[in-house]
Amino acid sequence: MQNANAMNRMNRLPVSGFHKTMLLAVSFAYFFEFADINSFATTAPKLIDLWGVTVDHVAYVTSLSFVGMFVGSLAGGALADQWGRKLALVRTTVFFGFFSLVSVFSWDLVSLGAFRVLTSAGLSAMTVVGVVYINEMYPAAVRGKYQAYAIVIGICGTPVTNLIASAVVPLSDWSWRLVYLWGSLGLLLVLFTRHLKESPRWYESRGDHAKADEVLREIEARVTAELGPLPEPAPPVAEAPVTKAPLRLLLQRKYLLPTLLLTVVWVTQTIGFFGYSSWAPTLLAKEGFSVEKSVFYVALTTVGAPLGSYLAALVTDRFERKWCLVAFGAVIAVCGLLYGLTFDPVLIIVFGFLVNLFERGYTALGYAYSPEVFDTRGRSLGTSVSYGLGRLSNAAGPLIVAALYTHHGYRSVFFFIAGSWLVGAVTLAVFGPRTRAARLARTAQQEKAATV
Repeated sequence: MQNANAMNRMNRLPVSGFHKTMLLAVSFAYFFEFADINSFATTAPKLIDLWGVTVDHVAYVTSLSFVGMFVGSLAGGALADQWGRKLALVRTTVFFGFFSLVSVFSWDLVSLGAFRVLTSAGLSAMTVVGVVYINEMYPAAVRGKYQAYAIVIGICGTPVTNLIASAVVPLSDWSWRLVYLWGSLGLLLVLFTRHLKESPRWYESRGDHAKADEVLREIEARVTAELGPLPEPAPPVAEAPVTKAPLRLLLQRKYLLPTLLLTVVWVTQTIGFFGYSSWAPTLLAKEGFSVEKSVFYVALTTVGAPLGSYLAALVTDRFERKWCLVAFGAVIAVCGLLYGLTFDPVLIIVFGFLVNLFERGYTALGYAYSPEVFDTRGRSLGTSVSYGLGRLSNAAGPLIVAALYTHHGYRSVFFFIAGSWLVGAVTLAVFGPRTRAARLARTAQQEKAATV
């Protein structure tokens, strides 16, 4: 067999129980990613009282965590190419769940910081794999919507965790550890393993067309049994097998320009979002709010996160993703700035709610947009490098936030965060490629094109 025609055979499938099971599995992994990603932020105010931790200490741990995310992002892309999308998804989720569990037994800030770096590496690796997995397993016409649906479910991990933290952290000197125990439940993804299939497009990219055809036949049989006969796919696309995408591949013009663009997008998103979410509880506490109130206020604001992902699901396949990202980024900048200009509890919750709503929508749109600007060969590598550089940039972000707060006050932090979002929005508006026309063309005509 010279070509299994994986892209066209997957694109012509109607959404079925197979797709919904896969959505549930990826959403489960995302849920505990988002549950775990802000665990340190929600426990830091307690550690300031308990261990004598300072704002600078919080900055160092947060910065090192983003170094871990950078390493994890690069590893995630490489592992997805080496192991396959399915196996890499399961193993990276188990990795971050294990080190979240180990964090429960931290004895000082150094040990907790080390465990958080390893947890963060697993979180980012899983995110890269999950984005690529959904991109390759869903039909092009609905890929963005289901990527957003996965985030809708997954992002619920943020408000749930913050509400849990607001309830358990104040209970005693040890109860903060329960937040990390909760985050470790991502280990249970192993229960989904037998229900998932490897990406046929991954098999085909490695030249294993027989295995790709075998998996495609299994998927098609399940869909046919549920929904009836399938339409014929478009003719196959001839592609040279790819066993490994070397890093120098990104120096080619067709990969370099989108990698640079997405690096700016993820750098500004990372600094903008984590500058807000990682610091809000600590800065509110430093400005005179009690630990209990600061954590509770932030927990209430994160209720907007699932709604933002749902909003993204409504617009992502109906409009040009580039312009949706630009609009969402501009709104986040305005709302984030207004958040920093008020100390009224009601307005803090309102503007914080809007920041979370539009930021999570932005992230869902970004997850769908990023892999579309690469072909199969460069998808994992380009996505992982740009996403990883975004995470690495925030190794400096917390140090900048700490310095701004120390020397210029609370509000200067939010001017900085708003500026980050505006830079990303303007860059996308000027340089971002449009992807909707290509998606519509593939859907309507099933064109013989390998680049998505």
